[in-house]
Amino acid sequence: MVISKKSLQFLLVTFLACMPLVTFANPTADSLQNHTENAAPAAEAHGETGHSAEKEFNATELINDHIGDSHEFHIADYDGHPITFYLPVILWTNNGLEMFSSEQFHHDNEGHHIIDVNGQKLVRFNEVIFYADKFETLTEDQRKNGAFAFDARPLDFSITKNVFSMLMSALVLFFLFLAVARSYNKNKLAPKGIAGFLEPLVIFVRDEIAIPNIGTKKYAKYMPYLLTIFFFIWINNLIGLIPFFPFSSNLTGNIFFTFVLALITFIVTSFSANKDYWKHIFMPPVPKALYPIMIPVEIIGMLTKPFALMIRLFANITAGHIIILSLVSLIFIFKTVAVAPISGAFVVFMSVLEMLVAALQAYIFTLLTALFIGQAVEEHDHH
Repeated sequence: MVISKKSLQFLLVTFLACMPLVTFANPTADSLQNHTENAAPAAEAHGETGHSAEKEFNATELINDHIGDSHEFHIADYDGHPITFYLPVILWTNNGLEMFSSEQFHHDNEGHHIIDVNGQKLVRFNEVIFYADKFETLTEDQRKNGAFAFDARPLDFSITKNVFSMLMSALVLFFLFLAVARSYNKNKLAPKGIAGFLEPLVIFVRDEIAIPNIGTKKYAKYMPYLLTIFFFIWINNLIGLIPFFPFSSNLTGNIFFTFVLALITFIVTSFSANKDYWKHIFMPPVPKALYPIMIPVEIIGMLTKPFALMIRLFANITAGHIIILSLVSLIFIFKTVAVAPISGAFVVFMSVLEMLVAALQAYIFTLLTALFIGQAVEEHDHH
């Protein structure tokens, strides 16, 4: 089953509408504006005049730029000009809602370039947008932990790389299963095409994850959620392995994203739990004299389950990205192409391994979610 022509036309129109956001930066204009707004250029601070020294390669900076979130996609560099896909910045400021393109920051992420948005001065530091006047009063540690400096920054609801990736993966899932649904409506026999590929995966989630852990009576109620998180995590894991636009984001390697997924699982588990589950936590089967010890232990155990889900997915995906980028960085650290064959071979090996990890982590997250739900809805025999 293929996607309809209307769907393809919609995607094409959307892509063409976003094309004006892809621009070549103007280094001359950017440097002139930065010069007039900054207190002192970096070159003057180091006593450098004329042409500046070549910047030393920083592997840590490269890795952090990739695994972190961003307000724009840096696609490539051409003739010294960065090719960038700018994303919309959406802020709730002291003057209300403000929307503008991240192009206004002119690639500055160090808090030097000041922009004016309806009379409000803003700067960007480590992908966090601050009020310029309050940013100057922050210490270095406060700036590095700027996401929690709520008094010094507006609320940021921007479409960042990770949000863009999340929306894109949601569209991919929608069109995939829309195609599967249409295929089943037209073909009542054996599934073909994309339906033939996805059906074994759906059956696997049902027969190997949902039924063994939740039970035959109640598994169907949770199948939509289990299928959603399985395919959603898997697709985003794969998207993170593709190193070029519009992919290359690290959504499942973002701890805030994995926290939200784990929180949803915790909420589903808690609201699905029966009285036996809560009785086991607040009235554990031990002598009452041990209740002051066992009840806190049971509560901590209940909270550590989603915490384990959050950390496992985040750590495994992030570690894979760091290893691959570290191997690529060896070429620039040693400053010789002689390292390239060895580095490239290990990168290929790790990339293939990461494709396996992408599916494995989606399976583990779904399996543990089903296990936690099964423990909460399990019915005990009372004699």
